[in-house]
Amino acid sequence: MQKIHAAITAVGGFVPDYRLTNAELVTMMDTTDEWIQTRTGIKERRILKGEGKGSSDMAVEAVKNLLEKKGISPKEIEMVICATTTPDMQFPATANVICDKAGMTNAWGYDLSAACSGFLFALTVGTQFIETGRHKKVIVIGVDKMSSIMDYEDRKTSIIFGDGGGAVLLEPDNDGYGIIDSILRTDGSGRVYLHQKAGGSVKPASLETVMNKEHYVYQEGQAVFKFAVKNMADVAAEIMERNQLTAETVAWLVPHQANKRIITATADRMNLPPEKVMVNIERYGNTTNGTLPLCLWEWEKRLHKGDNIILAAFGGGFTWGATYIRWAYDTV
Repeated sequence: MQKIHAAITAVGGFVPDYRLTNAELVTMMDTTDEWIQTRTGIKERRILKGEGKGSSDMAVEAVKNLLEKKGISPKEIEMVICATTTPDMQFPATANVICDKAGMTNAWGYDLSAACSGFLFALTVGTQFIETGRHKKVIVIGVDKMSSIMDYEDRKTSIIFGDGGGAVLLEPDNDGYGIIDSILRTDGSGRVYLHQKAGGSVKPASLETVMNKEHYVYQEGQAVFKFAVKNMADVAAEIMERNQLTAETVAWLVPHQANKRIITATADRMNLPPEKVMVNIERYGNTTNGTLPLCLWEWEKRLHKGDNIILAAFGGGFTWGATYIRWAYDTV
């Protein structure tokens, strides 16, 4: 019997209209456009404006985009997994909010938290529900409103992150297309280098934590960079080797958009030329869980049935991984 794979059959995405440029950041902190571009490759990032707007609002737009392209009703969706670092609230799950706002009233779901690797982790989880035959239509979302946890006086972090997200539809495939393999890793000792200090059960919110700016992203850039360069590149190369893929047979690398230098290092480790690497960091920055689906959304029309695609990510915690996909459709 032919193995059932979970195939991506539609992609949706959304980024806010507001562009926070390097020129504007220069007026907010001690930095320059050259300093930012040299270290990150970022020129601008999108920011979600509007009172009461959160990650769910961007995810809903991505889901609507996906459903419209696929031509299906939201009521056909059976499950929703939302990978996010910036949920609308501590509870209920943002996935539940998205289902309500998008009319996916027959779906159940939950949030998954793995920092910037969250979308990869969620994609692997969603795959299990398709491969086992439990569900036929699963939506996996990666979305973050990183501006909500940014200190715009801290140039080490605020220059990097932006807002946005994307979604993919998973359906069963019997012809050998879809998610073929994944390698996922974690190392909790890395939490000291990249985390949010307060707001959890260890250090609940208080007047003191707010005044000390402990609800913003804390990052030790050099330590994170060194770990990310090695591990994201290594795991991408490992999944190629495990599946007998070469630079010639890989059509695309979809790397997490954390830093242009990390992306280049990963592509070099895989011996891939720049034209096979999806890069939009200069326009969106690091949207955390949103980077991988946003790349698929932007490049969708250039993807062809049978393309071998490698997704690779690295996130705080530390978390990292790579996924091998055999693309399942041509975009008309």
